[in-house]
Amino acid sequence: MSLQDSGNPEPQDAAQATAARRGRPRSEAVEQAIFDAVGGLLEDGVPLTELSIERIARTAGVGKATIYRRWPGKEELFVELLRSVEPQDPELGGTSVRDDLVMLLEMLRQRGLAKRSSALLHNVFSQMQAYPKLWEAYQNTVIEPRRRLGLDTVRRGMELGEIRDDLDVEFVNDLFTGPLLLRTVIRPGATLDPGLAERVVDAVMEGLRPRT
Repeated sequence: MSLQDSGNPEPQDAAQATAARRGRPRSEAVEQAIFDAVGGLLEDGVPLTELSIERIARTAGVGKATIYRRWPGKEELFVELLRSVEPQDPELGGTSVRDDLVMLLEMLRQRGLAKRSSALLHNVFSQMQAYPKLWEAYQNTVIEPRRRLGLDTVRRGMELGEIRDDLDVEFVNDLFTGPLLLRTVIRPGATLDPGLAERVVDAVMEGLRPRT
């Protein structure tokens, strides 16, 4: 099943959209109206496959070209909507490897709490994995940048001698993020209490101290 929208913009609309993306500033109010329209439709039980650009535009009270000025298609719109309701990526201090890892894991904890409390996030996540193109877009624009932050932090820990450097960086990063992903994805009812990020980082770093 494809998420491709049957109502692609007419050539004139596409040209207008291209010109607008180059020179016209975005309107936050319009974008919020579009996000609210998508969120309202999803919360009403409308499946992703039935969310055409035309239907979204009609619900938001805007023209299709207004949406295409901002997003090339539905996948990009959905991904940005998800980003807007998730916790923001942390600003890493860059001074303490341990503190940066705690911040990254705390972001995962907060994200897990948000997913549990948000009907929108729960609805979209339960559907989007069935659509490879949408899931790939989400992985590339949301998950992958966060994963790179973790890999960079682990590498810095190895360079500074705080983490043993005889192990694969990807493997070490998985050791840190694994417990949070287990509790937020595989065991969605598991506790995500405050202090979890600190406990995970301290326990893993204790086991990863350089050998003497």
